Formats: sequence, structure tokens, C-alpha cells
Amino acid sequence: MEEQFRTEIASLGEFGLIDHLTKNNETFQASTIESIGDDAAVIDQFGRQTVITTDMLVEGVHFDLMYTPLKHLGYKAVAVNLSDICAMNATPTHITLSIGISNRFSVEALEEFYDGVYAACSKYSVDLIGGDTTTSHKGFIISVTAIGEVAPGKFVTRRGAQVNDLICVSGDLGAAYLGLQLLEREKQVYLEDKNMQPDLKDHDYILGRILKPEPRVDIVEWLAEKEIVPTAMIDISDGLSSELLHICTKSGVGCVLYEDKIPVSDEAKAMGMQFNIPTTTCALSGGEDYELLFTVAQADYEKVAKNGNITVIGYITALDEGANMLTPSGKKHALVAQGWNAFG
Repeated sequence: MEEQFRTEIASLGEFGLIDHLTKNNETFQASTIESIGDDAAVIDQFGRQTVITTDMLVEGVHFDLMYTPLKHLGYKAVAVNLSDICAMNATPTHITLSIGISNRFSVEALEEFYDGVYAACSKYSVDLIGGDTTTSHKGFIISVTAIGEVAPGKFVTRRGAQVNDLICVSGDLGAAYLGLQLLEREKQVYLEDKNMQPDLKDHDYILGRILKPEPRVDIVEWLAEKEIVPTAMIDISDGLSSELLHICTKSGVGCVLYEDKIPVSDEAKAMGMQFNIPTTTCALSGGEDYELLFTVAQADYEKVAKNGNITVIGYITALDEGANMLTPSGKKHALVAQGWNAFG
């Protein structure tokens, strides 16, 4: 078996490593005036409003390198931040990337990680314009700041939902959580018997949902094309119930969510049966779907109903009516936030 070549990070040094990893960095945005290579980047948004978000991913908390390929991790680190930009009804344009690494990573391993970063940047025409590298004694740490642009006054917050607005969601929910359960199960099987190969066949969709999520830039573009400005919006990182309650709390309203309207893929339903986990539970509390949850005025129903990637799942009520979910049999249950807690 051919021995894999390994370049130690120390052989390049911090600045040499940055130069090495960013030597082929492309820019896609006309707004990028100065990119990597100086004390700071310079961008000109040409009269558009700027949206900024930042997120941190920590090994052992947010990802497990035992089953997360480095290229997928690089892609996901970018994608989850772009999703936050989309949740503001904005178009992502730029990112900065900072990493904390230990000497257990080779230069080749970091190249693999950056391949994923550049793949996401290329797909969504986002420019990597800066960042930092430092030593970490506690595993791999990733911090991404994402920047986006939006027409003046067209950004959407969590606090604008009005009584009788329709509650909409893009894509389908719960698959990422079930993909994670599958990976964790196969990890345990492997740890108990190193000769066992993971059984991941025929599960590409749910695995892709957890390992390589996609920000819904397409939904933001479609809304702009149809001249629909949501009244409130959020991306689903912590589960549908948690995110919907964020909108209700910030907007000072209640809601009715129809359980049988929650979109779930066939593969997720099958895997839910295998794990004996109700797919409604996965959708409500699983998280990491990175779909967009938003509210629109009833006048926009006809437009929204024609988009096969959007499902109307409920409506906004007065605050004193509470936040509730209706089952297919008509029973009402109070909506409870049981999403993932970073400090739990």
C-alpha cells in the first residue's frame, strides 16, 4: 500500500500556510475591491444594505471527524452561515474564515477542508476575503463570518409576523436528524467491532442532509422574482418548533401548526420507522435542516402555492391564543421548543 505523503503545518509557518491554502482563491463579486493579502478586505455594496452573521463550529460539539469528511466539513461550514444570510432575505456575497488547528492535521488534510470551502464559495458565487489561523489544543475549531446584501428596506427579521399570516417552509424537514442517527449508529457498531463496515447504502439523501446542507439561496431569489417580501423569516437550525416559537415570541403572536402539513421525505419516513422515531418529532426537534421558515400575507397564497419547494404549514394567531399544533384527528397540543441546546 502506497504511503500517503504528509506535510507538517510547522514546515510552512502561519503565513506560509495561509498563502498556500489561498493561492488559488477566486473572486466572483464585482463588489470585492481588496481580498485576502492585506490587513483587511474592502467591499463596496453599491448602495445595497449589508447583512453580517458569524458562526462557530467546534469539533466534538458540532461535528465528529470520525464520520465527517473534511471536504464536507468545509462545505458545511460555509453553507450554514450562508443560510443565516438567506434567513434575512439577503443574498450572500462574502465570507471570512478562521480556523484553530492542532499538529494532528497535515497540510494535505487542510487542503481537503479548503476544497470544500471553495466548492461552496463557487456554487453560491461567494468570495472568501479574509480570516485567520491559530493553534488549538482542543480539536478543530472553525469560525465563519458571512456577509450579504439586500435592497434597502427589504431585509426580513423574526419580528414582523402578523395575525392571519400564512406559515411557510421550504423543502422537507427531519432528514438531517435521521442522517445523524444513522451515522451515530454505524459509529457505535464500528467501535465495537473494527472489522464491521458501515452500512450506509441507499441512504444518500438523509446523509447528504446532515453532511452537506444547502442554503436556500434559490428561495430568496424566487421570492424577489415574485415580489414577495416575507413578514418574518428564520432558518431551521434547531428544529421547527424552536424556530417557529422564536418568530412568535419576537413578533408577539401565536400560531397554529398543522402536523399533517409538515413536509417529510420518503427516505426520512422509512428511516424514522427503522429507528422507531416519529418523523414529526424529527422535524419539530431535530434541527440542522437549514430550510427557511417564513410568514407571508394571505394575499400571497396563490403565488406561494405554485412553488413546489414551499409548503404552507399553518397560520399566525393572536398572542393570547398561544402556539399550538393540530394533529390530523383535530387534537390541539401546545408547541414546545425541544431543539438542540449548545450548552446542554
